[in-house]
Amino acid sequence: MNAPPIRTDTSHLTRGYLIALVGTAIWSTTAIFIRYLTTHYALPPLVLAFWRDLFVAAGLAIAIAVFNQRLFRPERRRWKFLLAYGFVLSVFNMLWTVAVALDGAAVATVLVYNSPVFTALLAWRLFGERLSPAKILAILLSLVGCILVAGAYDPAAWQVNPLGIAAGLLGGLAFAVYSIMGRAAAQRNMPTWSTLLYIFFAAAVFLLLYQVIPALMPGSPYSLNLLALGNSLTGWAVLAALALGPTIGGYGLYTVSLAYLPASVANLIATLEPTMTAALAYFLLGETFTLLQVVGSILVLLGVVILRVWDRRP
Repeated sequence: MNAPPIRTDTSHLTRGYLIALVGTAIWSTTAIFIRYLTTHYALPPLVLAFWRDLFVAAGLAIAIAVFNQRLFRPERRRWKFLLAYGFVLSVFNMLWTVAVALDGAAVATVLVYNSPVFTALLAWRLFGERLSPAKILAILLSLVGCILVAGAYDPAAWQVNPLGIAAGLLGGLAFAVYSIMGRAAAQRNMPTWSTLLYIFFAAAVFLLLYQVIPALMPGSPYSLNLLALGNSLTGWAVLAALALGPTIGGYGLYTVSLAYLPASVANLIATLEPTMTAALAYFLLGETFTLLQVVGSILVLLGVVILRVWDRRP
């Protein structure tokens, strides 16, 4: 079945651009929330990731219960896929939260935004998609950009913060796998909001297990502290806002924008996220980029833009 043609009148397209821009702007605040919680409340990254995913699942469950209860009943043959999808999401959220806590909001966002490179490579190996000259150029630009942003050209950086750099790069790989599974879910015509509900709930369960199992091992120095925020109403409110705003709101508006814009255009607008995050991190958290990090960020964005422009070709 062919997709309905997208209207091209000015007002319709303008509305789509505005929705996509607002959605991307909301998305860009994710790392700011995470950095604030890990810095001001010393909230452990895994605890933060667990509560974030659980709050997202709860918010989606309430919305589905109010608007369309049929979405609570996915097909049985989809359960294994949803479980695997949720596991990948849990790994991405874990790595992403750790990267923000160790690298800062701006650097972590740029590192994770290397995911289109991994996506291109995985699609080449798994789906036989051709590695075009544009994709190879984008990969090289992104790799050089990430090296500059992370300061990986300096051996001292690997001695001071090797875990943060590794978490950021592996987070990009995890998000690439997550994106490919999202493509597979769309090809199977799985309802978006129902899929999000179950994968975020599964991710929350996995993130809980990542903490419970080590804490129960004999002689383990790790102690489980899911209530690290204690009775801080402000901390819990910020955590809930992180889940219900950047996660649900950003993704929801981006999805709505696809009704007005071609996917390639909406994706191109979404590449503004690292720049927005860097600007917010500068004004709200006092984070700054060196000249080499600015150059590296531009190279990463340029690589993504090249991929998106190439995708628009017939």
